[in-house]
Amino acid sequence: MRAPRRIWVGLGLVAASWVPNWSLDGLRTHLLFFPLWLGYILALDGLTCARSGTSPLARLGARGTAFLFAVSAPVWWLFELFNLRLANWEYVGRERFGDLEYFVLCSVSFSTVMPAVFVTAEWMRGMRWVERFGRGPAIRLGGTGLARLGLVGLAMLAAMLVWPRALYPLVWVGGVFLLEPIVVMLGRRGLSFSLAVGDWRGWLSLWAGGLFCGFFWELWNLYSYPKWIYHTPGVEFAYLFEMPALGYLGYLPFALELYLLLRLLAPRTSTVVTAALDAERAPA
Repeated sequence: MRAPRRIWVGLGLVAASWVPNWSLDGLRTHLLFFPLWLGYILALDGLTCARSGTSPLARLGARGTAFLFAVSAPVWWLFELFNLRLANWEYVGRERFGDLEYFVLCSVSFSTVMPAVFVTAEWMRGMRWVERFGRGPAIRLGGTGLARLGLVGLAMLAAMLVWPRALYPLVWVGGVFLLEPIVVMLGRRGLSFSLAVGDWRGWLSLWAGGLFCGFFWELWNLYSYPKWIYHTPGVEFAYLFEMPALGYLGYLPFALELYLLLRLLAPRTSTVVTAALDAERAPA
């Protein structure tokens, strides 16, 4: 199959954005973050399409892709809202922007989060090692199990807000627990569907996709300006870039939260975006 043109466009954007982002002085990342990550998304989506004949952006088309970018921004603003209480990260250089300018520039940057994770997850889904997890332990929650899961998630998020310094990691795990029952209750496909037949490939792909994106988020942030830094009590050691090594574990449930939030906010789009991740095997 002929390689899609967006591979080369994407790689060109990455090269054209990465070099000045790390080499120039003064304000720059507020303008270079979006083209850098757009290049990443286009290149990886194109590689996935060249390998399998399909990809998230290919299935969505231009309008669907624009909609996915648009949905992504408010989703990350939700985590920024939690961070007002948690204070786990801050942006160095924030003071250089007015409130409206800051909001617009951040929203443009945040629009790349969901596309990056889902494109990467589908790329991971095509890896041979992922196939090993197609016949795993089956977990069937049922209505009662899902209700209990939701209560646990609600309790986690409430406890996190009461004791943010000690329980801040629950913003990632608690969200998965709370959202899954809501998504299923609304008649939409949740993460528990594939577990009911013991197919863990979608989960592994999301975990790997979130972690892979996390690596590049932290790598490209290292010499950026503006940039973010972390305040994570109890795990501030063994840093990889600005992030403590243990902090990367948060990218695993974060990818699951994005899956569920997209199901909740845009069910039709989510069906198209996650089609390859949701293709499960029949129970043995």
